[in-house]
Amino acid sequence: VMVWLRRCTHYLFIVVVAVSSTLLTINAGDYIFYTDWAWTSFTVFSISQTLMLAVGATYYLTFTGVPGTATYYGLIMTVYTWVAKGAWFALGYPYDFIVTPIWLPSAMLLDLAYWATKRNKHSLILFGGVLVGMSLPLFNMVNLIAVADPLETAFKYPRPTLPPYMTPIEPQVGKFHNSPVALGAGAGAVLSVTFTALGCKLNTWTYRWMAA
Repeated sequence: VMVWLRRCTHYLFIVVVAVSSTLLTINAGDYIFYTDWAWTSFTVFSISQTLMLAVGATYYLTFTGVPGTATYYGLIMTVYTWVAKGAWFALGYPYDFIVTPIWLPSAMLLDLAYWATKRNKHSLILFGGVLVGMSLPLFNMVNLIAVADPLETAFKYPRPTLPPYMTPIEPQVGKFHNSPVALGAGAGAVLSVTFTALGCKLNTWTYRWMAA
């Protein structure tokens, strides 16, 4: 009975965290619409995605103990998000606007850190956390590159859920010197270590709860 209950709990956690990841990141491209706050939004969204990827993938990875599991988890997040983004496409948004979920490379780095350190949990937290935190904002920039003209798209396809004061306005120029990638990577490198540790702790708590 305990084995069955533990497995059910395990899969329940995976579904809950993966769905939560999707809900949190479903509008990961919304920074395109907040034109005056684009880079701030980009950084915040990058960190929120890092949180959900690091916690969920680390939990799943340490639960199974099999390198490659984090990448599999990233694939789950990706598929869930593609389905949701497909709904945008069905509503008439252009295909090049459907923001690409880009967690897989970061998840692969998490697996690599776990495998290269011979499944050392502390190395996974430190090295894997830093790698995920630094890499995800870099890959997230693909989203801005993939959208043909963010400002034109924001005007042409306004989000109906946006309140009037969030309506896109002419952005200020020259904001690239405040690099959102560098800011996101810097914050991510520190925060993601904590996120990864939380994923490991979540696994420990699950086991303890099941053993009680």
